[in-house]
Amino acid sequence: MKRSQLRRGAAALFLAAALPLPLAATAVAAPAPPAVAAAPAVAATPAVAATATRLTLPAPTGPYAVGRDTLHLTDPRRRDPWVPAAGARELMVSLYYPAHRGTGGARAPYMTTEEARLLLEGDRLTGVVAPEVLAGTRTHARTGALPIGGRHPLVVLSPGFTLNRATLSLLAEELTSRGYVVALLDHAYESFGTTFPGGRTLTCVACRAVESAPESTARKLMAKVATGRAADIRFVLDTLTGRGDGASTDTGHGQGAPARRYAGLVDPRRIGVAGHSIGGNSAASAMAADRRIRAGVNMDGTFFAPVPPGGLDGRPFLLLGSLDGHAPAAEDTTWLRDWRRLDGWKRWLTVRDAGHFTFIDIPVLGAQLGVTDPTAPLPGKRSGEITRDYVGAFFDRHLRGLPEPVLEGPTPDNPEVLFQRP
Repeated sequence: MKRSQLRRGAAALFLAAALPLPLAATAVAAPAPPAVAAAPAVAATPAVAATATRLTLPAPTGPYAVGRDTLHLTDPRRRDPWVPAAGARELMVSLYYPAHRGTGGARAPYMTTEEARLLLEGDRLTGVVAPEVLAGTRTHARTGALPIGGRHPLVVLSPGFTLNRATLSLLAEELTSRGYVVALLDHAYESFGTTFPGGRTLTCVACRAVESAPESTARKLMAKVATGRAADIRFVLDTLTGRGDGASTDTGHGQGAPARRYAGLVDPRRIGVAGHSIGGNSAASAMAADRRIRAGVNMDGTFFAPVPPGGLDGRPFLLLGSLDGHAPAAEDTTWLRDWRRLDGWKRWLTVRDAGHFTFIDIPVLGAQLGVTDPTAPLPGKRSGEITRDYVGAFFDRHLRGLPEPVLEGPTPDNPEVLFQRP
């Protein structure tokens, strides 16, 4: 496997492909970080001033309004794997829940300006796109909204390596509007920038470790990321179902609350997990370690940490990826290996004209800026629709028991989606 594939979770490949260069910057391309594959060329039509656009997430399609809280969780049982001197492992969680329409306060922020600045800086795009543009993306979730009572299925989402959790906001809002509680995670020291309480913004120590390592060591470190995140996910499940002993603190912005207050909203018998890139690998690792998780999704992530040879005890799993990157004959052979190990309901779907970042927010936002990517020409709007429809259908079938014909084979409405049957 090429060394560049070890970095497929890096924002370098996605932001350069999705955010436009202002006219003053088009003469010189932003350099790629060391050992990261060069980003594909893009064309913006028309060119958009970096500070003149308001980005907006697509409206969720479900019947419920979306509430959101922000939680800071600390696991006293584990030291941080990247910075042991920092003490206990920390997570930031955007906690989404079905809410009554017409309740709540302001729209929840997409990310902080500092998080956006570091994401752009990590991709060598400082001065190309204003952090305020990305940070100011309009969401549909509202803070302080009144939750819908009853027990709801829970889905935990983990983002790609280097990426802030905000990049999975579209999927989080969509699932919540359908009746799910969604925990969207940021793992300390594994993104270009994540803001924690007390004015701390942690940067990507894990990225630097992977980037500086020989290829064989880098692969082991990526496996460490996946299994470490699996432990994070299990801790979040304990906390949100009222079983954990971790600390939960206010974020300092009026949005935080003890996580156990949401335990009454979660049905512990209906839990799923999904992720993009290394987050998708983490989903499988979490399932292997925790039988509470009934269903999982990997969105275009290499299995650095393999699925166990004995499978996942018959539980359903969805592989959703780009055709070029994750067809059965693609260079990443981990999908074919682990497909054969999956021992329950399973689907292997690949999407024509997709790229590694098709399954997150950025292509959708990039389309609003008039950006095209010749190497992944699937329109941004379709990128969001395919992710929403197929991941939503998977969890609706396996956590809610709803019939979902779209998962049974190709459909005329989705000609880009291919069902692989190796």
